[in-house]
Amino acid sequence: MMGNEVLIIVDAVSREKGVDKEIIFQALEAALATATRKRHKGDIDARVAIHRDTGAYDSFRRWEVIPDETEVVEFPDRQYKLSEARQQKPDIQVGEFIEVSLEPVEFGRIAAQAAKQVIMQKVREAEREQIVNLYKDRKGEMVTGVVKRLERGEAVVDLGNAEALLSKSTMIPREGLRPGDRIRALLEDVKSVPRGPQLFLSRVAPKLLIELFKLEVPEAGEGLITIHGAARDPGLRAKIAVSSSDPRIDPIGACVGMRGSRVQSVSNELAGERVDIIHWSENPAQFVISSLAPAEVQSIVVDEESHSMDVIVDEKQLSQSIGRSGQNVRLASELTGWEINIMTAESAQEKGNQEAANAIKLFMEQLDMDENVATVLVQEGFTNLDEVAYVPKQELLAIEEFDDELVDEIRNRARDLLLTRAIAQEEKISLAEPAKDLIEMQGMDENTAHLLAARGIKTMEELAEQAVDDLLEIEGITEERARELIMTARAPWFENKQAG
Repeated sequence: MMGNEVLIIVDAVSREKGVDKEIIFQALEAALATATRKRHKGDIDARVAIHRDTGAYDSFRRWEVIPDETEVVEFPDRQYKLSEARQQKPDIQVGEFIEVSLEPVEFGRIAAQAAKQVIMQKVREAEREQIVNLYKDRKGEMVTGVVKRLERGEAVVDLGNAEALLSKSTMIPREGLRPGDRIRALLEDVKSVPRGPQLFLSRVAPKLLIELFKLEVPEAGEGLITIHGAARDPGLRAKIAVSSSDPRIDPIGACVGMRGSRVQSVSNELAGERVDIIHWSENPAQFVISSLAPAEVQSIVVDEESHSMDVIVDEKQLSQSIGRSGQNVRLASELTGWEINIMTAESAQEKGNQEAANAIKLFMEQLDMDENVATVLVQEGFTNLDEVAYVPKQELLAIEEFDDELVDEIRNRARDLLLTRAIAQEEKISLAEPAKDLIEMQGMDENTAHLLAARGIKTMEELAEQAVDDLLEIEGITEERARELIMTARAPWFENKQAG
């Protein structure tokens, strides 16, 4: 093949496939090198260099330079030991090549076929690379595409310049997509892989709902309305929390639109998903009350420590506030980030009575006080020893039935008990001395070894017998760390097995 023919091929493929010319030159060089190797009988190595300006090419036979210490030269037809190579080229290094010119091979039918295959492979790789580069910064954005085909319950979506996969798990259940349907989806992931899909879509992500509202509601798109979050039961129901910094704008009204036009557009895009639009509040209790709409709330008890709320509703409102299969309360919980317990006034009273009875029993047993004093403490809102021991003294003195002497006695008893417990805990940890093999085990540190020993796990053998869940109860140990420690402790089992 003449030089100008090479240039014509490179130019044509580059234009048609939108691939860099250098990639095609390299593909042709690889194909010509393969053809050159095939023409010679021995197991030779060859390199072909195409002149980028003229298209002419030079061929070389080459030998790789290997260390002198190599006992057996594995490929004598294409390898030289360093000392032999230095007789021809004194400054050559291991890993470099000795080259000798060869007569260039004619670019015949076999070479053309090989070149075509290599070029097509390079073109495909380059196209895939281009797709990744085009979309990698768009991860988390909403995209529009047309369903091209359905394969094993998954949909291949044409985005115009690339194909993306909408898997079964990220489709809206029972949506029934068909080829030709135009859909919007969230670009959830972009992966650079040699084969298979690279772009992954989702129609179930809560963020898709937020992006659709930004598209349908100009005020949200411009930032006049803030969308704080969304929770979805895909295809059935969703909740979205909104607020506005401008008092003149009604965020809920703007999102609903004239005669419900805006929210209807979003619902239609998501296979008829019903959307509740909720007014966001920085007050968590108010936010939870709003999120449970349309159910009406009578009262609410906030437990900051467990990050949960007991929501009391009228008996008639109970089923509506929980929703079908717990849907309403589940979505409200996801949206607000609080664990929500729905109950009637009666069950709340029962729960309160039970908790009060438990607290009275605790004070009577542990502080050795009579029932009347314990009952007064509980009625005043005290539920545990820490509160009794460390609340400002004035708060206890404010209780009508309590005098200075009684308050001091109660506080001292509570503090002594807490102190005794703390000392006992420390003694338990210090008494539990881990064995030498556990402390010196690979990946172990002294603190973890003592924590394990305090739980009765003192040797490597005892650690090997544990399950991952057993170690998760120990403070500071993650699932991954637990698995690593147990597998290290079990290593001798496998060694003994192999030895046997």
